Amino acid sequence: MKQIDVIVIGAGAAGLFAAIEAARRGRRVVVMDHAKAAGEKIRISGGGRCNFTNLGIAPDRFLSKNPRFALSALKRFTQWDFIARIEAAGIAWHEKTLGQLFCDGSARQIVEMLLNDLQSAGAELWLGCEITSVAKTAHGFDVTTARGDLRAASLIVASGGKSIPKMGASSFGYRIAEQFGLELVETRPGLVPLTFSAQELDWMVPLAGVATQARVSCGKAGFDEAVLFTHRGLSGPAVLQISNYWREGDALQIDLAPQQGVLAGLLQAKQTSGKTALRTALARFLPEKLARHLETVAGVTHPLAELSRADLERVAQLVQGWQLTPVGSEGYRTAEVTLGGVDTDGLDGRTMMAKAVPGLFFVGEVVDVTGWLGGYNFQWAWSSGWAAGQVA
Repeated sequence: MKQIDVIVIGAGAAGLFAAIEAARRGRRVVVMDHAKAAGEKIRISGGGRCNFTNLGIAPDRFLSKNPRFALSALKRFTQWDFIARIEAAGIAWHEKTLGQLFCDGSARQIVEMLLNDLQSAGAELWLGCEITSVAKTAHGFDVTTARGDLRAASLIVASGGKSIPKMGASSFGYRIAEQFGLELVETRPGLVPLTFSAQELDWMVPLAGVATQARVSCGKAGFDEAVLFTHRGLSGPAVLQISNYWREGDALQIDLAPQQGVLAGLLQAKQTSGKTALRTALARFLPEKLARHLETVAGVTHPLAELSRADLERVAQLVQGWQLTPVGSEGYRTAEVTLGGVDTDGLDGRTMMAKAVPGLFFVGEVVDVTGWLGGYNFQWAWSSGWAAGQVA
């Protein structure tokens, strides 16, 4: 059995970053993954440009049973630290919106930077490597694989969550946690499109492909971003964001014209251009196709001059006070992240090490820390991986 210092399970963002940091400390490191390529989620993220972090990193933009758990790692390796890394690698970037940072070129640049750093630090990368067993012994951790057996003093689990199974996502990391007695917080799809009953779909399907700025709320949480109508329901950034807060049975409130006075606009249009059709007046606030559809849904066939104030109030409520209840989500198939995971109560927030199992670390998505859409989850990967890499 080959003896090394650190085994990292998972060659994604968190695993590669943890391995680089540990190897730079002179540790003998092997990163293993059953996938054929490293960093595949990095490669496909952000439309192929990788939304690698966000300028607005703050603890309140992460969901966890313990919302303050992520604070230590995020403060010790910040978005500015990662920006410095990519600038040193010559990777150009830009801010798109809401503090979201993307590569000017391909996301492959981030993967190549990480792999170059891994190689320069002297770590090994075992791809296409199936793991058959993990055990704790008096000498450390023994990991049996199809490629050979390894023993190490430290084991870093960075195997991700269940989202996007076609890319190899699995519950492997959760099984390791349970094997060593760590508790799990219930997992569910996050940052995922929401689906609706046939009755609601009758309303939405004719609008498939239409996108508009909206405010989508659930309980106390709300997001002002784009909403996209689909053949299955609703998607777009605002819906993906609210999906992290939505639970079965909860209703959504949707304002299709946020911070606009729709009723006042309709009343004014009635006074100044009474012969105008409702759809024309609504098109001041909404995409034309959506305006036409709302006119049909409202059952309005007369020009504005023939509509009562009650009629216009009903239309304005339809635009700015739409309430509906999803029946589910599209699931892990399209979810960008997995909510829940390894309970942070069992981990040290400074090192990411299991409190009851010295030498065992959990980083990245496998942990019960989930960020908003917009680069937050990548920053959690960099920060948590960095924290573990300092001590593993």
